[in-house]
Amino acid sequence: MEERVALARAVTALSSIADVGADLHVTLTLTQPVLWRLFTLETPTRLVIEFGEVAFDDDIASIANSANVAALSAGATMPGWSRLVLQLARPMAVETAGMTTGADDGSAVLRLQLMATDAASFSQSAGWPQIAGIAPTARTTATTPADGRPVIVVDAGHGGIDPGAQADGIVEAEVMLALAKDLAGLLEARGFRAVLTRSGNVFVPLETRMSIARQAGASAFLSLHADALAQGRASGATVYTLAPDATDLANRIMSERHDRADLLAGVDLAGHDDEIASVLMSLARTETQPSADRLADLVVQGLAEATDNLHKRPRMSATFSVLKSADIPSVLIEVGYLSSPDDRADLLSPDWRATAAAGIAAAVELWHTREVERAALNQQ
Repeated sequence: MEERVALARAVTALSSIADVGADLHVTLTLTQPVLWRLFTLETPTRLVIEFGEVAFDDDIASIANSANVAALSAGATMPGWSRLVLQLARPMAVETAGMTTGADDGSAVLRLQLMATDAASFSQSAGWPQIAGIAPTARTTATTPADGRPVIVVDAGHGGIDPGAQADGIVEAEVMLALAKDLAGLLEARGFRAVLTRSGNVFVPLETRMSIARQAGASAFLSLHADALAQGRASGATVYTLAPDATDLANRIMSERHDRADLLAGVDLAGHDDEIASVLMSLARTETQPSADRLADLVVQGLAEATDNLHKRPRMSATFSVLKSADIPSVLIEVGYLSSPDDRADLLSPDWRATAAAGIAAAVELWHTREVERAALNQQ
C-alpha cells in the first residue's frame, strides 16, 4: 500500500486574527506547508482562504479576536481541499500575504495584512477565481487568442516578502522585474501579447503564477531568475526544463493537492479521480514537454548569440514548481548569478538587460514559428 503524506494541521495555539491599529492581521501556523490561495466574496462580505487539505481544531474560531471579523468558519470543502472563511464586519482589502517555511520542525506560517477599503473597491475585486469557470476549449502549444496574438507569460521571480537572492545590495526580485518588463516590451513589438505575473514588488504564490498563465491562454511560460551561490564561481545563463524523471511525481502531487479545475486549461478534472487526472496530465505533457525542451534550446542559442555569457552547463532540468504545468511549455531562465561580480555588473546594466531580453525574444519568436509549422504538418 502506498504511504500517504501526513495531513497538515492548523496549530490553534500559534495562530491569531487580531486588529493592529486600523488593520487586520491574520497569522495561521500549519504543521507543514500546503498550496493556498485567497479571494474575497460579497453578500456577506468575506475573505476566503483555500488550502491543500488542512485539519482544523474544533476551537479554531477562538483565534478571532477582532472587531473587523464578525464570524469565522473552517473545514474541508472537497477531497484534498480545505477552506478558512472570515466574515468581515466591513470591506477590507488584502495588503500583504505570504507563507514562510523552513522552520526546523517543518512548519509553515501564513501571514496576511488587510486594510480598510470602500464598498465600491471591494465589490470590484470580489468574486470567485475565474480560472475555476473557464469554458472548455481546444488548445495546442501554439495557442492564438481571439485578438490573433499568441500569449507569452513572463514571470519575474520572487517579489514582495520574498526578495529572492541578494548580493552586494542587489536584490533578485528587483532586477528580474526590470528584465521582465524589457522582455515583455520586446515580445509585444514582435507581435505577441506579453502578460506579466507581477508588475510591481508584490508577492505572488507559485501556483498563482501558473494560474495566471492558464487564464491568459499562454502559449509559453518564461520564469526569470538570478541566483546567488554561497560557494563556487558559477556565472552565465542556464535554462531549465522539467526533469524527465519528475513528471510522474509532478502529476501525482498536482492531482492530489491542487484545485482540479486549474490543472489543465479548458479541461475540468473535478469529476475525475487521481488516476484519471494523472493520465490526462501525462498525455498533455507528451506534447508540451518536447515543446518546452525545444524552446529552452532556442533560448540558450538566443542568449549565446546576444550576450556570449552562458554557464558551463547552459541546459539543465529540475523540479522547480513553475515548471510543473502539464499544459503549457514552461522554462526557467537563470539569467546569471548575483554571486558573480561580472554577472552583477551585467544585470545592473540597462543596456545588457536589453540585449539579453532581445536574445530571449528572438528565441521565442523562432520557437513559435516552428511550433505553428510543426502543428500544421501534424494535421496533414
